[in-house]
Amino acid sequence: MYTKITQSGGRRYLQLVEGFRDDAGKVRHRIVANLGRIDDLTPQKLDPLINGLNRVLGRSENTAFEVVPESARAYGDVFALHELWKDLGFDRALSRALRSGRREIDAEALIRAMVFNRLCAPDSKLGCLRWLETVAMPAMPESVTHQHLLRAMDALMDHAEVVEIELARQIRPLVDHDLAIIFYDLTTVRIHGEGEVSDDLRAFGLNKETGGIARQFVLGVVQTAEGLPLMHTVHPGNMAETKTLQAMLKTVLQRFPVQRVILVADRGLLSMDNIGELTAMADQGGRKLGFILAVPARRYGELAETFRGLAFSEEGLAEAAFAGHRLIVAHDPTRAALQSARRRGRIAELDAMADKLVTRLDAQDAGETARGRRASDRGAYSRFTRAVAEAELTRFIKADFTADRFSWALDEEAITAAELFDGKLALLTNAPDLTPAEAVTRYKSLADIERGFRVLKSDVEIAPVHHRLPDRIRAHALICFLALVLYRVMRMRLKAKGHAASPRTALDLLARIQKHTTHIGPRTFTGTSKTQPEQLVLFDALSLAKPT
Repeated sequence: MYTKITQSGGRRYLQLVEGFRDDAGKVRHRIVANLGRIDDLTPQKLDPLINGLNRVLGRSENTAFEVVPESARAYGDVFALHELWKDLGFDRALSRALRSGRREIDAEALIRAMVFNRLCAPDSKLGCLRWLETVAMPAMPESVTHQHLLRAMDALMDHAEVVEIELARQIRPLVDHDLAIIFYDLTTVRIHGEGEVSDDLRAFGLNKETGGIARQFVLGVVQTAEGLPLMHTVHPGNMAETKTLQAMLKTVLQRFPVQRVILVADRGLLSMDNIGELTAMADQGGRKLGFILAVPARRYGELAETFRGLAFSEEGLAEAAFAGHRLIVAHDPTRAALQSARRRGRIAELDAMADKLVTRLDAQDAGETARGRRASDRGAYSRFTRAVAEAELTRFIKADFTADRFSWALDEEAITAAELFDGKLALLTNAPDLTPAEAVTRYKSLADIERGFRVLKSDVEIAPVHHRLPDRIRAHALICFLALVLYRVMRMRLKAKGHAASPRTALDLLARIQKHTTHIGPRTFTGTSKTQPEQLVLFDALSLAKPT
């Protein structure tokens, strides 16, 4: 039995209808009662009927259930990330790597939640729990605690090598197997905590973000020329950059079966030992290994004569030999003039400062003392040398400590030698088929990995880290790396479709798609807010399914 609305003569009527089967077994309908015109029916007329039916069924006489809506939750951004996560195969990779019959938690789902949190609303693990209460995360356990998140991080590190191998397997199809240009660079990540633990990753070193000494760890990232991160490395905060290169490259060659690899790295990673090791690795096996390494030219005095003999082309390029390999030098006259002028300007300021000190000392000796503290040659030496050191010009300005009176001298030869390297980029390569212009272009693409570091430190907020145990720090770094992979894949897809939005802007726009849940008596209704045209365009640009 059910209600039915019919229309006759332009008016609508409410009927009570019963369905039944006739003798032939066919379904028929008959009108049990005509309840009247719709526009005449009021709650006062219908409530007695409803209450009577409720009494027959032994129910309360309440005529309506209370409508209880839940708070709306952001859905579009986590839905898109979940679809991308599945599209890249990360769900399968982590499920295989973390498979355990004894584990009572869904480690893959918890790690996924922490990765998405870094992209949507980066926060601490406790903050991640608060964030989970505001989003409709697909395929999540009903209950998540802080201990669950920490146990998932521990599981990640218990199977770290298997996890990274499985993730590399999913990334391989996106890498050109004939030739891979890979970029490698390192950054420092600030970390809190004063205590010491066994095998501590936290060490004091020169922090690239603050420019001072800080407790930190060192993070290395390898990415392709297209901007796709391949792998990451984690080192103690006082690790020398040059010592990380060889182990990283061996791991890349093991995980990615590329026939030819050309490594591009910055000057901080070049040393004579690394050159020898890379040359030895290039001669092993059937695969070809090339490199383009920036040369810290001022560190090698023997390059001065080489630079003096260079003849630059109209494009500002020249080639010579160094350490048995091709040395390619790019010269920018405008930049060189600016660097030289800036250096000579700072030297002139310090020279003027020294003249003032001498003038004051001479006036004091002549009895023309001014008010204030009495000057001394020792004090003049102290002030001057400190100012020179702060300006990092000790190579060019020399205080004469053997003289009876405060005196100094400019090392014009050193200044001229420094100007020889101004405006020049020196690259070392063993790739015979790259032209100088191609090598310079490849190296300048290394700047994209710096943009990746900025994403890690701004959008993903990898620092500061509050974990203490080495494995928890490594797990945090891996979670942030996975977030960077998703970010970069989003960027690549948006760029390929000509969409101007950044991943950050795209996620913010998609987060406006909300999931709503409403309870009416014993029934629960769920649905999503209407998807706007610009949001549908984003799903198309990202090549992802749309939420239903």
